[in-house]
Amino acid sequence: MKLFSTIALAAALVAVPVHTSRAAQSTDADAHWVGAWGWVASPPQPGPAPTRVAPQPPPLGVPPPAPPAPAPAAPRPPLLENPGGLPVDFAPGVLANVTLRQIVRVSASGSRVRLRLSNESSGDVQVIGDVHLALAGPDGAIVAGSDRAVTFDGQARVAIPAGAPVLSDPIALDVRALDRLAVSVFVPGQAAVRGARTLWTYVPSAPGDLTGATSLPGAHLRRAPVYATLVEVDAPHTSAVVTLGDSITEGDGSTGNAFHAWPDRLADRLAALPGPDRWSVVNAGISGNRVLRYGSGPDALARFDRDVLSVPGVRVIVLLEGINDIGRGFAPTGDREPVTAVALEAAYRQIIERAHAHGIRVLGATLTPYKGAFYASDSGEAAREATNAWIKTSGAFDGVIDFAAVVADPNDPLSFAPAFNDRDHLHPNDAGYKAMADAIDLRLITGR
Repeated sequence: MKLFSTIALAAALVAVPVHTSRAAQSTDADAHWVGAWGWVASPPQPGPAPTRVAPQPPPLGVPPPAPPAPAPAAPRPPLLENPGGLPVDFAPGVLANVTLRQIVRVSASGSRVRLRLSNESSGDVQVIGDVHLALAGPDGAIVAGSDRAVTFDGQARVAIPAGAPVLSDPIALDVRALDRLAVSVFVPGQAAVRGARTLWTYVPSAPGDLTGATSLPGAHLRRAPVYATLVEVDAPHTSAVVTLGDSITEGDGSTGNAFHAWPDRLADRLAALPGPDRWSVVNAGISGNRVLRYGSGPDALARFDRDVLSVPGVRVIVLLEGINDIGRGFAPTGDREPVTAVALEAAYRQIIERAHAHGIRVLGATLTPYKGAFYASDSGEAAREATNAWIKTSGAFDGVIDFAAVVADPNDPLSFAPAFNDRDHLHPNDAGYKAMADAIDLRLITGR
């Protein structure tokens, strides 16, 4: 009762009703909604810190851990697609009474779009003011004539309950696969900054509702809240691939706002295929995420329903996750959080079984090298190799993608090839992500 009274009070104060039921339903029985772009809302906040397992002495006969690895280098400014040279704001903080313009890239074609806005990482009601959708122009501008006001059950504003998403009404807008769209969201209240590593938001220097502005005055780029977490397109003959993983799937290390992560590059390849049957790609990677334990959001098993099964049209999953479980499990410094290859394999089987129950195929991807990374260790490397051997030989997956072999240094297979990693021995660069996507046999996805 307390939750509902809180929601009702928040909605009444801003004269915005809470809408959930009709917005979640298609207004056309013949519609074929499919996920065409995605980003995962995480981590949940506020909330208790994850429980950690106390350090344990090694079993008898197991050598002591390797000496502490050197501290990771200070982070450098990220590569960022910014042709206009707009100012970039790195400062954390709180934004309020502000318009946020987020650029997304859809991977399906159609004449109607709808948005999923998320409040899943918050414990409070989130009031959203006007929302607009348009084709994206340069430097945070929109293409003239393409601007559309977005509604929720016919209303311009919506109060999203704590921990929940909300779907918009269908929006009439012709889009083509690989089009970039601008999602402009006015937040009349406060929005804590918790942006994605590879998505930078255009923020104007002026306060207030500027969602319909062709160009944002004094625009600068900032890691700001990401409210649009899924774009759906009414796209006949189209199915979705969901890429489930951690930062290597989210695209950490690639050029921000350029859509150069391996799922984006995969979308490029699928969009170029001939024939009437089409495939879109939805990225469900979270930096720092793990399969078995809390890590920058709920573990893969805990978030599977929310981040995979809720994507309309999903028929294939590409699973690349586990390196953070291994790295943290055998970290040479700090608390260890024990994990074994056998435990990861059991978790993978759980994901496969849950996906198969919904008619979804699962492709397993081998864990990429991490020698020299801040949490690398000999024990962890042994677990990675055992896990990869199981992925390739168990027959549990519907297909296997050997990403590890693609990006490894031929002279030292435990390390990244220098051409594919610039900074941390863990995350690919743009070239590495492209090599990963180019190595995928598309027949594993399309069946032809």
